[in-house]
Amino acid sequence: MTNDIQPYRVDVPQADLDDLHERLRRTRWAPEVPGTGWERGVPTGYLRELAAYWADGFDWRAQEAALNAYPQFTTVVDGTQVHFLHVRSAEPDAVPLLLLHGWPGSVVEFLDLIGPLTDPVAHGGEATDAFHLVVPSLPGYGFSGPLPGTGWTDGRTAAAMAELMSRLGHDRYGVQGGDVGAFIAPLVGRAAPDDVIGVHVNGLLTFPGGDAAVMGSLSDAERARLAGMQEWQAKLGAYMQVQGTRPQTVAAALHDSPAGQLAWIVEKFKDWTDPAAELPEDAVDRDRILADVSIYWFTGTAGSAAHTYYERFNDFSMWAPKARGTVPTAVALSPTDFSVRPLADQAHNVVRWTEFERGGHFAALETPDLLIADLRAFFRTLR
Repeated sequence: MTNDIQPYRVDVPQADLDDLHERLRRTRWAPEVPGTGWERGVPTGYLRELAAYWADGFDWRAQEAALNAYPQFTTVVDGTQVHFLHVRSAEPDAVPLLLLHGWPGSVVEFLDLIGPLTDPVAHGGEATDAFHLVVPSLPGYGFSGPLPGTGWTDGRTAAAMAELMSRLGHDRYGVQGGDVGAFIAPLVGRAAPDDVIGVHVNGLLTFPGGDAAVMGSLSDAERARLAGMQEWQAKLGAYMQVQGTRPQTVAAALHDSPAGQLAWIVEKFKDWTDPAAELPEDAVDRDRILADVSIYWFTGTAGSAAHTYYERFNDFSMWAPKARGTVPTAVALSPTDFSVRPLADQAHNVVRWTEFERGGHFAALETPDLLIADLRAFFRTLR
């Protein structure tokens, strides 16, 4: 590994594809309890059909080609490899924008955003809305590969992202992140407040603080959101507890069984997408879901990504009281998000608050048009 910036192309060996297909065909399927469905997890019948398509219908090489259509690179930051897309706009006044995925996400989350953000004129926008994009695989995720050791907290990842932008020559840029990226993006602003002009987040989690006046001022709708988050933690947060407390145990299953890896991720595409979607692929394209799962499988990073949850759970500085952020921040919510404005205001310099009328947790995949419009509108005020 080298600190130099090296060109990169995705090129999964055919032997790895053959191994995946063989493993899928030899899956030992778990029996189901009669009369049950998604409320107990991914139904075996659905999973078998999706796995069969992954083995015999899904075209990974087409997904490789979609990624390789954009310039990709690797470099070493703070001792770990970082993979990233670096797509420059033809517009001379374009603003650099760092896009940060979440879990169970990857760089494929942003494929539908690249064209409109770098070439807005060709996608119904104005030339003045153009961005240069830097789209990394977070340390420990995807093509960045497994982490080399412990200690990779969100703060350390944010510092690595700030270093990456500096290494690329970007000293004035914006940051966008969803899910885990919504934890890290504001921390990039804290790590490089003189360089980051604005932070845009979706899927932001806001937590009750110790200020009784703020808690007492919450509206009924805001209290309902807090209650919704508590219910979500109780009913849908098992994955987080497992990854945050025993990541190596779940890694043994996810690293060995593609069907298990598929179930672990596709469950989230069911639980977190637009509730109007009956099946995950009704909200997000099936091939895009499988491209995402395939990246975790081929790179062997399911366990490494899980370990980042352990680091988050055990990072006392992450949860300690701290001064309010100073970088202008925009928060976008889907109808399924639980962000509460007064709590967000306590931690961040929130200058824009947008509530989408449709979609779910995966905004870049489910409602890219809404996310693009909100990004353009926010950064238009900061250029």
